[in-house]
Amino acid sequence: MTSFGFLSTYPPTRCGLATFSAALLRHLTGQDSGDRAGVVRVVDAAQPAVHPGVVAQLVNGSPTGPATAAAVLNRCDIAIVQHEYGIYGGRDGEDVLRVLAQTSKPMIVVLHTVLADPTAHQRQVLERVADAAAAVVVMSRTAADRLREGYLVDAAKISVIPHGAYPSRRMSPLASHNPFAAPAPVAPLRPLILTWGLLGPGKGIERAIEAFAGLGDLDPKPRYVIAGQTHPKVLAREGEAYRDSLRARAEELGVSADVEFDPEFRNPEVLMDLVRSADALLLPYDTTEQANSGVLIEAVAAGRPIIATRFPHAEELLADGAGLLVPHHDVPAMTEALRKVLTQPALAESMTQASARLAPDLAWSSVADAYRALAESLLQAPVPAVA
Repeated sequence: MTSFGFLSTYPPTRCGLATFSAALLRHLTGQDSGDRAGVVRVVDAAQPAVHPGVVAQLVNGSPTGPATAAAVLNRCDIAIVQHEYGIYGGRDGEDVLRVLAQTSKPMIVVLHTVLADPTAHQRQVLERVADAAAAVVVMSRTAADRLREGYLVDAAKISVIPHGAYPSRRMSPLASHNPFAAPAPVAPLRPLILTWGLLGPGKGIERAIEAFAGLGDLDPKPRYVIAGQTHPKVLAREGEAYRDSLRARAEELGVSADVEFDPEFRNPEVLMDLVRSADALLLPYDTTEQANSGVLIEAVAAGRPIIATRFPHAEELLADGAGLLVPHHDVPAMTEALRKVLTQPALAESMTQASARLAPDLAWSSVADAYRALAESLLQAPVPAVA
């Protein structure tokens, strides 16, 4: 029996790292595994403990917070530290280094962002985080290559374990041997194009709306659903200005009746129901940096046709035919890709089959098994950590 100590944002915080940690903890400790886990939740201000998995808080900026967090992590067998520059205090999140320096148990550090062109200080912070770790996990081969080639990190520490995904609650007859098998198709009255995730600038949705406007000649006319709340930090800084600008753009293009903004927050299983109901999944991101995308993993696991801009994780994961890639900011190419998926059933089916080949390794149960095996290897032959 192994005890895991997590350092991360955590529900009720609504962000990708919080959702990731909650899912990983759930699957590490579930199914009679006998393993236990507790969370040191990273927050900007002290909050009531509303989640049973949270055993302590790391309040950014607190002078005693790092020592307290490390003391809690030291009561566990293995610490799992989620790293993202923006969640910890200090310049480029450097305050996390104070926690790591005082943590004596083996640490698995999960890098959610590995920049291709970091600043000198960002590179220094990441290298020091990796130095303190017994193992470093990235979620794509692209991120692993960047880490080996662009940072001074011990390559022997690096493991690639994908982001996990939940199966849909609506299981098909094939589900007994493939939890991600697509359900028997039910033709919707109108084709559904879906984009989802926390909303904010950089998601490229303005160009997605422009691309959608080029499909007005299709019969039946498709509809475009943009699901997700505005990112909490964007909301605090700008309110709903980005969402309002998207509504205005849809109005200008004459497609406001066919573009729906759905701000409902869904738990992961319910979200997968929505994703699997779509005819096309559109990831129109502006970024050319992104080496890890949880939304992309969910899209592949859902087994629906995907159209994505050429960000690195998409180029890696969709290379075998699970989706179509389009250049960044190329609205006509995005329109044409959507048109192909919605009008060529054989193409859509080939994408579904390609996704099905990838999906089993993306199940949260498989991902948790990989983390468990990595933890066991560290406990059997611990790698000395350098603070």
